[in-house]
Amino acid sequence: MRLATELRRLREAAGLTSRQAAALLGVSPTQITHIESGLAGVSEERLRRLASHYACTDAEFIDSLVGMATDRTRGWWEEYRGLLPTSFLDLAELDHHAAFRREVAILFVPGLLQTEDYARAVFSSRVPELAGDELDLRIRHRRARRVIIERPSPVPYEVVIHEAALRIRVSDRNASRTQLAHLLELSEADHISLRVIPFDLDGFARASSTMTYVGGVLPKLDTVVRDAPHGSVFLDFEAQLNAYRTRFRKVEAVSLEADRSRDFIHALAKEL
Repeated sequence: MRLATELRRLREAAGLTSRQAAALLGVSPTQITHIESGLAGVSEERLRRLASHYACTDAEFIDSLVGMATDRTRGWWEEYRGLLPTSFLDLAELDHHAAFRREVAILFVPGLLQTEDYARAVFSSRVPELAGDELDLRIRHRRARRVIIERPSPVPYEVVIHEAALRIRVSDRNASRTQLAHLLELSEADHISLRVIPFDLDGFARASSTMTYVGGVLPKLDTVVRDAPHGSVFLDFEAQLNAYRTRFRKVEAVSLEADRSRDFIHALAKEL
């Protein structure tokens, strides 16, 4: 879908209609429409010809698009196709290709850092309620997504969590204590930066909503993920990306340093 979006943007920037692009390739307009809708793939040869017709001279960007077009990876998430909403699969695929990950969490511990009991409590609170088998599927899927921070070459992961997310008991006291202990354990990893924003720290307005920022192979291929009632929303316009890059750094600037954050979480756990 991201490849389709970028090809459409290149065509529109060149001032060409889909019919004109189709004529340049010698294919039907329907084929261009299918490519730009993510319904059909595109070969490396055709992609490079399109980029040339669109006067795109960014060789690194074109190579990245070619990599997307020719990738034949069949990821672990494919076993959930037809069983979970497409956005779950898209998020797992986005994780798989991430160069880095940044996250701001306000009310819940981020999914990649949740224990199984915590995740079950979060999914169980959904309205309307999930059937038992779908609840189990979502928990398995969330657990499988942790591979990006647990594999031998893990993705660099920067997380800022507000105190509210650490204090809210999505289940019971024991589940909360276990979740905090899990965060403390993960925070010791070299590739994970975990920082906390306490209630009494100035600058809370900068951390008023959740966000996930996923780095692509190039900055212009980054993606922001926002949660919505109907599923995840993926944002990738350059202006949006710049705004969220700035937003994350401002949130990070008002958070506690990593060592003080661990001390803070440890103190919360002792209260339980």
